[in-house]
Amino acid sequence: MATVDAPAPQASGKARLSASWREALWCYTFLSPWLLGFLVFTAGPIVAVFYLGFTRYNVFKAPQWVGLENYVGIFTDDRLFTITLLNTIYFVVISVPGQLLIAFTLAMFLNTRIHGRGAYRTLFYLPMIVPHAAASVIFLWLLHAELGVVKHLLDVFGIPSPLWFQDENWSKPGIILLSFWYVGQTMVIMLAGLQNIPTHLYEAASIDGANVLRRMWHVTIPMLSPTTFFLLVIGLVTHFQVFTFAYIMTRGGPLNSTLFYVLYLYRYAFKNFEMGYASAMATVLFVLVLAVTGITFGTSRHWVHYET
Repeated sequence: MATVDAPAPQASGKARLSASWREALWCYTFLSPWLLGFLVFTAGPIVAVFYLGFTRYNVFKAPQWVGLENYVGIFTDDRLFTITLLNTIYFVVISVPGQLLIAFTLAMFLNTRIHGRGAYRTLFYLPMIVPHAAASVIFLWLLHAELGVVKHLLDVFGIPSPLWFQDENWSKPGIILLSFWYVGQTMVIMLAGLQNIPTHLYEAASIDGANVLRRMWHVTIPMLSPTTFFLLVIGLVTHFQVFTFAYIMTRGGPLNSTLFYVLYLYRYAFKNFEMGYASAMATVLFVLVLAVTGITFGTSRHWVHYET
């Protein structure tokens, strides 16, 4: 009895190919608003900044190609560049680890079975909803050299109050204190990381005779290291771009002690209208943050422990 081979498999293959194309088309159709926004408002400006860094551009005239002139000026003739960079590094080196330490301490406290735990969690997170501009004004009042609440509290204990934002030695610590006020989000992420640690690890450590400190050192900290790594990277990227606090509270003073890098870049871009020079500064900051982030990723294999 003769049989006839049916072309069904070939047709089925074409149907599957057509279905995959339709699926991809619908996928990119729904993604197109985000893709368009990314290209226009993110990727486009990034490419423009790289290009403008090699030009002399004041907004009112077309960019004029000058090559490496802006970069040579930044590293050889700009005295404030070094000052702003050191101010920013000072802020990052103290504020980022300080926030991580405070967040870890609060998360450990709020991970225990205490009465009113939900209320405490809400209370510590509430500052996150306050805009940076409003918080800056509040801290100007709290740390006022003569009328501030902190000064009156220190007077009760006979402790002389610093001049804070009138003293170049205390202006950066004052802004760092304000940055600690926004520890709520970091704390919540730390708390989520703590609650994700398997309880059987603590039980095993207790059976082996480990006390509270040893359990924290050998179980909590290693198991929390992926969360800490994530928060460290995000903290480095965001704190290198500190701007609002200094802009509202001190405008870079006194004596340029709070003249952070992005604030200095803002002056060049929107006060002096030297967009080419400001773009070169932005590129330098991008490379710096990329390098610091790369080093962080490179060293993470020595201290970040992932559960297997």
